[in-house]
Amino acid sequence: MQLTRKTKVLRELREWLISIIAATVIALLFQNYVYAQAEVHNISMQKTLAEGQRLIEDKWSYRFNQPEHGDIVIIHGPESPLRLVKRVIGLPGDVLDVRDGEVYLNGQLLSEPYAEGMTMPLGMQFPYTVAPRQLFVLGDNREHSADSRTIGPIAFSSIEGKAVYRIWPLNKFGIL
Repeated sequence: MQLTRKTKVLRELREWLISIIAATVIALLFQNYVYAQAEVHNISMQKTLAEGQRLIEDKWSYRFNQPEHGDIVIIHGPESPLRLVKRVIGLPGDVLDVRDGEVYLNGQLLSEPYAEGMTMPLGMQFPYTVAPRQLFVLGDNREHSADSRTIGPIAFSSIEGKAVYRIWPLNKFGIL
């Protein structure tokens, strides 16, 4: 039996439609659970990141590994109505202190070449011990950042992912 031209066209359209739907579903799952794009919306990470820059966020690795000191994380949880981009300073059990505009981690002065400005307590009581399943985060632009000093510690469950690449602007493209 020979297929008519109309039947061939309908079969071809159906195959294309199935392929497009499958590709869309896979792309959406990939973006929701593996990698996504994020945008920096404020100046709290300046010197490292500027407002308007676009990042690739790794949502996958924290399913298998814990955040580490110095990681730049995307926060989306009850601590703030906004998605935040901040740097991990304290992990569970760490003791943080802020003295004379500097951060001390477990009694040692923290070397922070990425930080800009003085780190002030902003009403938070130091020394501070990070609780289990929480992180202490700071923005790199210390004098203009809403971070753990003002919104409190960040629950692990509020960490959406880790910023790994800057993709825009192109002249700043690269690994973070």
